[in-house]
Amino acid sequence: MLFATGPSINTRLLIAVLTSIALLSLDQKTRHLESLRTALSLLADPVKYLVDMPITLFRQTADSIHSHTDLKKENEHLREDHLMQQTRLLKLDALEKENIRLRALLENSFKLGEQVMIAELLSIKMAPYEHIVSVNKGTRFGVHPQQAVMDENGVVGQVIRSFPMSADVMLITDPNHAIPVQVNRNGLLTIAVGSGQINRLVLPFLPNDADIKPGDLLITSGLGGVFPQGYPVAVVDKFTSESDKPFATVTATPKAFLDRSRELMIVWSNSTPIPLDSKQATEQKEVLEDAIE
Repeated sequence: MLFATGPSINTRLLIAVLTSIALLSLDQKTRHLESLRTALSLLADPVKYLVDMPITLFRQTADSIHSHTDLKKENEHLREDHLMQQTRLLKLDALEKENIRLRALLENSFKLGEQVMIAELLSIKMAPYEHIVSVNKGTRFGVHPQQAVMDENGVVGQVIRSFPMSADVMLITDPNHAIPVQVNRNGLLTIAVGSGQINRLVLPFLPNDADIKPGDLLITSGLGGVFPQGYPVAVVDKFTSESDKPFATVTATPKAFLDRSRELMIVWSNSTPIPLDSKQATEQKEVLEDAIE
């Protein structure tokens, strides 16, 4: 009791409780404490905001990071989906163009009058000055050397070698290739020789006074027994008379798309059905070889 300087703690607690009860009763019955409450809130609210600020900032930062991560993932997903859709569109476009080419081949195969088989391009020989391609049809399907090969626009070349599952085709622009042709306008006969350039043929045996001019269509003459008559070959694009030479300089542009065609038609000049199994293919090959010999 020597150090007691004021009311005991129990007394102070009792006073605080009684004061609280009195204030609560007064607040319930009157509005005299409204101004006091307002004043106290002005002092307490900043303290409350300061206490809540770290938690609020943490939550906002976490939400912002989470939203950024979600947006980044969604953006990557949309980009991948866009690339996939773009690839599908490109594939559909390629299939559409392939369908157009195959339709053109099918329509022209009925116009030719001979039996044909559609073959796809496998590879292109890379040897200099050789214009030779490989297709995916061979002896198993009755393909044999000296068969004419076409696309939807004109003569492409002829089969020079045939294997069980493929065949080599020499293009008409190969320097070693020559094809008998005639001018569609007047029936003039001549020979078109490969120039070594994919878009040019040469007609080396026409005299200076030959009745031929730029724009004339050259078709197969049927001579030589390889190319049936009447197939478009090329269009004359240049005729130059050489006074000091016995022959004129004549060049022509092939009608076939030699550098773009992926589907080709192999032509049979007879009406024998094309065998689809190996036994029939062997028998057909023997018959064709005997006929050629």
